[in-house]
Amino acid sequence: MKKFTSLKSIPSYLSLQNIDTDMIIPKQFLKTIKRTGLGKSLFFEMRYDENGKEIKDFILNKEPYNKSKILISGKNFGCGSSREHAPWALLDFGIKCVISPSFADIFYNNCFKNGILPIKLDEQKILELSEYSKRKEVIEIDLEKQEIKSGNKIIEFKIDTFKKKCLIEGLDDIALSMEKMSQIENYEKEMKLSKPWILKNE
Repeated sequence: MKKFTSLKSIPSYLSLQNIDTDMIIPKQFLKTIKRTGLGKSLFFEMRYDENGKEIKDFILNKEPYNKSKILISGKNFGCGSSREHAPWALLDFGIKCVISPSFADIFYNNCFKNGILPIKLDEQKILELSEYSKRKEVIEIDLEKQEIKSGNKIIEFKIDTFKKKCLIEGLDDIALSMEKMSQIENYEKEMKLSKPWILKNE
């Protein structure tokens, strides 16, 4: 997983509430177990018409928002099923940070496991940031300082200390396990000596 320290981008603003994981990546694209290639199908039913042509009015089909790394949205983002393909699709499209008043718990945790920073802000601050999107102005996110810099204004955000460490150091679940490999190996050695019959039965 790539390390996340800071990010600069013109944000995209999708004002809808209750965007569920099926809207983010519809069920027909869940056959793959690869994390790549899903970006083209992100928000598929909103981005494309019935003939598969891009809907020009949809924000992620417009310049410069089709290159946005930051997505600002309404509350309860990522609700619905627990599919991990949702953060995969966002990341493959290029979105590395989602800002919303609230997130569905499973989606929120899946973001951290895949290198995406989900930021919770109250609705008034969301509206303030949306103005930068409308004006096509860059905002900057500093994870270490837990700040969003927009113009001369700084908005602070809260984040769990452990989740912050994982993003900054690029640690997913596998990497976290690998960090404890020496402890795991020592435990296995102790088990072989103290309870050899357990390992033999395996």
